[in-house]
Amino acid sequence: MPDLEEAAEPLEADPEGVGADAERPDGVGPDGVGPDGVGPDGVGPDGVGPDGVVGEDEAIDPAFEALLGLLKDSRSFDFTGYKRPSLMRRVRHRMSELGMTSFEAYADVLQLQPEEFTALFNTILINVTSFFRDADAWEHLRDVLLPALLQRRESSSLRVWSAGSAAGQEAYSIAMLLHEALGNRFRARVKIYATDVDEEALSHARQASYTERELAGVPLEYRERYFDTVGDRFVVVPDLRHSVIFGRNDLTRDAPISRIDLLLCRNTLMYLNAETQDRVVSRLGFALRPDGVLFLGKAEMLLNHSTVFEAVDLKRRFFRRMSSDLPDRLGLGVKRRNSPVQAPGDAAGPLEREIVLTNPVAQIAVGADGALAMVNHLAAVMLGLTDRDLGRPFQDLDVSYRPLELRVPLARVTEERTSMWLREVEWRRSGPEHLYVDVHLVPLLEAAGRVIGVTLSFFDVTRFRQLQVEVEATNRQLELAYEELQSTNEELETTNEELQSTVEELETTNEELQSANEELETMNEELQSANDELRVTNDELRVRTLQISKLNAFTQGILSSLESAVIVVDRLLVVQAWTPRSHELWGLRREETIGQYLLNLDSGLPLAELHPWLRAVVSGQEGAVTGQHVHAVNRRGRPVELRVSVSPLLEGDEVSGALVLMEDISGSAEYPATDDH
Repeated sequence: MPDLEEAAEPLEADPEGVGADAERPDGVGPDGVGPDGVGPDGVGPDGVGPDGVVGEDEAIDPAFEALLGLLKDSRSFDFTGYKRPSLMRRVRHRMSELGMTSFEAYADVLQLQPEEFTALFNTILINVTSFFRDADAWEHLRDVLLPALLQRRESSSLRVWSAGSAAGQEAYSIAMLLHEALGNRFRARVKIYATDVDEEALSHARQASYTERELAGVPLEYRERYFDTVGDRFVVVPDLRHSVIFGRNDLTRDAPISRIDLLLCRNTLMYLNAETQDRVVSRLGFALRPDGVLFLGKAEMLLNHSTVFEAVDLKRRFFRRMSSDLPDRLGLGVKRRNSPVQAPGDAAGPLEREIVLTNPVAQIAVGADGALAMVNHLAAVMLGLTDRDLGRPFQDLDVSYRPLELRVPLARVTEERTSMWLREVEWRRSGPEHLYVDVHLVPLLEAAGRVIGVTLSFFDVTRFRQLQVEVEATNRQLELAYEELQSTNEELETTNEELQSTVEELETTNEELQSANEELETMNEELQSANDELRVTNDELRVRTLQISKLNAFTQGILSSLESAVIVVDRLLVVQAWTPRSHELWGLRREETIGQYLLNLDSGLPLAELHPWLRAVVSGQEGAVTGQHVHAVNRRGRPVELRVSVSPLLEGDEVSGALVLMEDISGSAEYPATDDH
């Protein structure tokens, strides 16, 4: 039967913060679940299908685990502690955008296209938050909890940590509340740290620039006081922005910030599985002071961690660290055990066990049966071990081969019954810095000389390693510096003479600069005069433009008022003007004709007769063609009789085009309308 604490996981809350009944346009809610309780693939948020059968996400998929291993090895993002159903759903969502269904194929894409890592991390790390999310909880924090915290910390600074801060909205929200409460004493009394695993989200948070939609939860008086408008965005005022320190921190792997009075970790734990939650909650407990307050999201209740935290206000998700369970200022990573597992034959009393657990050196013990028997607090944080690892075979734990292979040395110490030192082992962890540790393996012997276990102590010698490297580098630099000093002394003597001549040159240059300054003043006056002339010219151009617009409108009015249909073409017979009468006669709108070759227009125009007249006029062979009678078919398909005149369009003495006038004379006395037409 599985362990109940391990199996229990908090319900996943709405990561968008829009309510449980909110849906996306495709009918699927923000948590990937539709109105029928299942996701787009027919599996619910807990991996259970609509028929109550566990979905395939619940089973271990080797291909998916290999993909997680690729992310961990190549980008130092360890998602193995995340819940598999929700994690697989997000990865598949990204794969569906690329039209892929195979985890193996997607792993190949990640290796061939490194930029795809960014898109995948943005999909997995939702980074959804908002200002003053869950307003009732923030009001309780402002009115009840913050005044009590400030009163207790009257003589020292208040330390705040926003873990999983995403784009920084919650960090700036608490900064606004504290600024309201403290006024001018805010910068001197408050230190706010905001961390996240996503570098892109941290970059956005440092810019502190938000849209109007993102400021929906900010009260109007706060918006006016703490935000500056820059274009269509709102930027946090510098005094508030500089009070928040942003940095990368992976809650599942990195050490926590210590001595925290108020810790905001909202809607972050719900994405982790039970084992990872245990480890993270223990670290959060270590981060808080005994009277510190933990502020969680609505979906996070810490029901399985009542020995670490007690509820201050369960409805609003405020918790306080239970000081009796966690020692202050010690690097623990697991909860205190009432009866810790001991190596066989260990007869140490409670005081001795407590000394071992709180030892400032990270220390673990492996029993003679090869199982992990003891982990002290510092080792739990440093090596990522928990109570659940006690009793497990040492060879199955990560610490057996990371930071170095320990199984062979462990067997040798057990066999030879002698201690062993492993010096300056490089430990590559997430982040830019690497650790260096010394590992000391000591056999534990009974009075009869039988080996009952081995202790492994891990000494962090990173600082000593750095000092050694720095000393060696400094010695080399000193030798070089001594040689350089000798040559520099000679150069200084030469330089002194050069400086004397340079002073004389500078005096001459100063006089030249004064002269140049006078010339610049003269040029400035000339530029001001030229600027005035340009302003006058600009006004004249504006008047000319207005006149041209009026002239164009006047010309268009004349053409529109003519009884005859008027068409203007250029020398290439491309239409330049087309009057409303032409539209009525031929059925083509002005937009359909302007810029088109006249002979290509699909209408009843008598093109056969017009073409030679137009060519003769635009080529200058004819001065004008007037009064020609032409049969044609109008837009209604009825035959009409036209009187056509073609006149040259002149620009100076040059012919630039032709003007065609067509008058419908079908109803005149000379050409009465007949049914034959």
